[in-house]
Amino acid sequence: MNTPQLVVHRDKELMAQAAAARLITKIVDAQASRGHASIVLTGGRNGNGLLAALASAPARDAVDWARLDLWWGDERYLPEGDPDRNDTQARAALLDAVPLDPERVHPMPASDGPYGADADAAAQAYAAELAKAAGPENHGSVPAFDVLMLGVGPDTHVASLFPELPAVRETERTVVGVHGAPKPPPTRISLTLPAIRRAREVWLLAAGEDKAQAAAIALSGAGEIQAPAAGARGLARTLWLLDAAAASRLPRSLYPPASA
Repeated sequence: MNTPQLVVHRDKELMAQAAAARLITKIVDAQASRGHASIVLTGGRNGNGLLAALASAPARDAVDWARLDLWWGDERYLPEGDPDRNDTQARAALLDAVPLDPERVHPMPASDGPYGADADAAAQAYAAELAKAAGPENHGSVPAFDVLMLGVGPDTHVASLFPELPAVRETERTVVGVHGAPKPPPTRISLTLPAIRRAREVWLLAAGEDKAQAAAIALSGAGEIQAPAAGARGLARTLWLLDAAAASRLPRSLYPPASA
């Protein structure tokens, strides 16, 4: 594991634009070195804001979209096409506008799919899909994602791992069904912390005053059961991308020496 790095931007719009530019660079570099790249998307206002910024970025066409694998960190267990599903929102923000290979886009199952109301079976199927994509060089049951993005909730949740709930305590499985989530809808599917920690880089996105306390808690030594964001770490790098409002309660000792 590694010490989190922080970048603080003036406002959420600049944060989204800078994060989109940073992501384009990561994808292009990975494709140049290995021929492909693998990214995990996040939903919420910050994740969707980043995708919208990427859609309008002048450099977006530098990405070879046909050689990009897309996964999701979590999903609301709702019918396919539901406007509250993360993959529905991602398609509207970016995915429908770029020439992706449909075989390389991996949405989590929907509640009207083959698993019906059984979110646990759907989670098991997604875990199997991840394991199938993992090569021997990954030394595990998930691919080594180049970048895994996570929005940070006001309660410090990431993906659909909420404080104190069973999903954040999972140490073996890579994907779990989440039941009784404290924000709607109550049933979800989520990557677990062991799966998240297999990513080369984990980026945590937080913008707005309502995220300030969560960022301060997660970055001040809290345990991952009480503050799931504190347990989200990348193999090579853990990057917190914040706007000034979300960074406003950070101890000065944590504040980055140079911010954009």
